[in-house]
Amino acid sequence: MKPHVHVACALIEYAGRVLAAQRSPTMSLPSKWEFPGGKIEPGETPEMCLARELREELAMQVHIGSALPQTTHCYDTFTVTLYPFLCSSTSTQLTLHEHSDVVWIEPERLFELDWAAADLPVLAAYLSHKAPTP
Repeated sequence: MKPHVHVACALIEYAGRVLAAQRSPTMSLPSKWEFPGGKIEPGETPEMCLARELREELAMQVHIGSALPQTTHCYDTFTVTLYPFLCSSTSTQLTLHEHSDVVWIEPERLFELDWAAADLPVLAAYLSHKAPTP
């Protein structure tokens, strides 16, 4: 049976752009883009995990807002369930501790990046959420 990991991830918005992070060559799924976050530890809520992971990975604090629908993706060697949250930041200041790169990108350009497969449904839900209502 494949391991099943539970991961909280952040769609961090600032000045009309959203933060995407590129996985480093030493991480699984090297060079793929993702929404930053990490594994939920025992006893943590997804929100607690997200605050901790963003401090550890990016030295960043954000306001954690509403949740988007969780999604599950099966890779060849593991399964991941993502718990995405809309977040906002008052600054673009951050320090990379794990990722090789980050970009603040306009939502309509997000599909230009080479995303990890698990993040694609999160991206679609985010863009659907951002779409103007008639």
